[in-house]
Amino acid sequence: MSHEVRPLSADDTADIFDVINAAAERYRGEIPPESDTDPYMPMAELTEEMADMRFYGVGTDELAGVIGVQAVDDVTLIRHLYVRPGAQRQGIGSTLLEAGIDRAGASTILVGTWKAATWAIDFYEKHGFENLGSDIDLLERYWEVPDHQMEASVVLRYEPPAN
Repeated sequence: MSHEVRPLSADDTADIFDVINAAAERYRGEIPPESDTDPYMPMAELTEEMADMRFYGVGTDELAGVIGVQAVDDVTLIRHLYVRPGAQRQGIGSTLLEAGIDRAGASTILVGTWKAATWAIDFYEKHGFENLGSDIDLLERYWEVPDHQMEASVVLRYEPPAN
């Protein structure tokens, strides 16, 4: 499988939905019950979010992984980074993250994830992100999430190298 990253469009919505929800099964029983919904991300929520961010993916015949990138004020947010369970541990997540970092340019990058998603935290730290813990100020400033999600989340930050 090629790890070529391509921009995604509204035509890819159903495939993005499938990737996110298949990968998010790993959260079952790990995240607050209020957020442990089925599906994890409803189609209406995804469609709404797609209006505010750019999605990129890997995979031609079948979408293997996706990343959602959003510029907010003075930072770039990695809003979604998911790889289908059968395609994990093949470098797809790293390829997508590198593409997101490249597209952010000189901007600080922030990502929020669940405290319980230690595998995700480890992944971001391995790629140079600093774990800021439960930074409620950052979560309130850059994300629109319910209080129960803020309390169960951490923020990680990536500062691009100075030229």
